[in-house]
Amino acid sequence: MAITKQYLKSKPVCKVTFSILAEDAKKVSVVGSFNEWNAKATPLKKLKNGTFKGAVDLDQDNSYEFKYLVDGAFVNDDAADAYVWNDFASADNSVVNV
Repeated sequence: MAITKQYLKSKPVCKVTFSILAEDAKKVSVVGSFNEWNAKATPLKKLKNGTFKGAVDLDQDNSYEFKYLVDGAFVNDDAADAYVWNDFASADNSVVNV
């Protein structure tokens, strides 16, 4: 799993690329506070090596909670900037700081 950040010079936005290795998965998306936890909002594309990858533009100077949704199961990113407890899910969520 990996998160890469590319800060844009022209506006206060960071292009965040999410990737997760899930060779046997059929469907992977990233859900979080930036897309109202909508499983259909940010699907990731499967690459030939079995990694799913996708990018999202996020406003700078913010933190966003997120998880990967891998064939219906929620998965945290081990490369997240932090983790925060979520009472609704009764579990930790990954956090990305931009």
